[in-house]
Order: sequence, then structure tokens, then C-alpha cells
Amino acid sequence: MTSTDDDLRARRDKLVREHMDSENAFDFDTTLRTFDHPRYEIIATGQVIEGAADVLTYYEQTRAAFPDWHSEVVALHHADEAVIVEFTLRGTHQGSMFGETPSNRSFTAQMAAFFLFEGDRLVCERTYQDMATILNQLGLSGADIA
Repeated sequence: MTSTDDDLRARRDKLVREHMDSENAFDFDTTLRTFDHPRYEIIATGQVIEGAADVLTYYEQTRAAFPDWHSEVVALHHADEAVIVEFTLRGTHQGSMFGETPSNRSFTAQMAAFFLFEGDRLVCERTYQDMATILNQLGLSGADIA
């Protein structure tokens, strides 16, 4: 790896950590600034959330439903055009996201997020998670959120 590659890797690593730390702090202005153009792809649900206003709404909805939402980095892996983050996500279901009744139960889920880059610009966060495990821990089924 060259010095230039090391520098790019370090900048990406710092940006991803700032992104995740600001999400945990519910400092969404900072989180949004980590993107060149905010975009999420939630693979488990098929959602694509694009643009600052829609991403901010996503943050507000998820944190209203799970006010103690917190992710803990397990590992970061660097690829040519991405930083892949393995993390543990935790939260307690105290509000509704899809019209469901809050269960007041907690979940803990292992997840992966691909932070996609163009050079040193973050252009997308693509997350992968097992929704069945999360719903089961919350005492919900897919029908509860349909």
C-alpha cells in the first residue's frame, strides 16, 4: 500500500467513525455533513432513502421508535471503493415506525454497513441486517409492520 493509499484509507476511516459517532449522539447535522449526497440503501426492507430531507426524516423516525438506538463498531474493513463496518445495533421499541404498537422490548443485532465512496467522498451507506431476528426479539412479525 502506498502513502497515498494509506492517506485515503485514514480519511475514509475517520469519516466513517465520525458518521457513526454522530448517529449515536443523535447529532444528525454532523451525520448528514459526512455525505457528499446523503443516500441509504436498507437491503432488508428494500428502502432507498435519498437526499438530506428524506435521510433526516429516516433518522427522526428510527430514533423516535428506538430512542436508545446505539451502534457499536466491531470491525472496519477497507475495500477499493468502500469501508465495510461490522457493528452491533441495540435499541428498545418505544415508538411506532409502521403503525405497529410499540412492544417496549429491546433488540440486539449484528449488522454490516457498506460505506460506499467515490474517492474520499461518501456517497451511500448500504446496510444489511436480519430483520427476522430483530422482529422476533421485539415480539413482532412481518405482518405487524406490513
